[in-house]
Amino acid sequence: MGSEPTSGPLDSRLATRLAELRTEQDWSLDDLARRTNVSRSTLSRLERAEISPTAALLSKLCAAYGRTMSQLLAEVESEPPQLVPASRQSVWRDDASGFTRRSVSPPHPGLRGELVEGTLQPGADITYDGPPPIPGLEQHIWLLAGALEVTTGGTTHTVNTGDCLRFRLWAPSRFRCTSPTPARYALLVVLP
Repeated sequence: MGSEPTSGPLDSRLATRLAELRTEQDWSLDDLARRTNVSRSTLSRLERAEISPTAALLSKLCAAYGRTMSQLLAEVESEPPQLVPASRQSVWRDDASGFTRRSVSPPHPGLRGELVEGTLQPGADITYDGPPPIPGLEQHIWLLAGALEVTTGGTTHTVNTGDCLRFRLWAPSRFRCTSPTPARYALLVVLP
């Protein structure tokens, strides 16, 4: 489920925050394993920063904790400033699935929107098979390069360079790069 450790400071802070969230819920590792359908040993290794989570694993944990991935990642970052220089934007990689996520404008308490840059390598295919972390989450995907196939609510959309797809997330979703070059997109996320 997870990839080998990258031992970066973000991974360590993420591991600590995931352990804190489980403790705040008063859940054992077995409780969390049942809620996420992720093995107890994987969860334990994740909380000890022995492995880095995949995008699919983080999605399952976010659903269990009622958070978007951006919210969770923002919780392990320091308070975001109004101006976020490119060199300071948080980047998270799931090398196993070929997904890179840059928090261009990280979430901030009191604000409902955020901007994310996503890149899927050719052939990358990510399925978020659980319920969305926040039902009704509004998303706008503007494809900057490549081609992408996005499935939400049982409907598959072919998104080409320059196209914008918008939807509310109520069900499992799937993102697949269908081009021979990376699919790079801007994702606007708006809380309901």
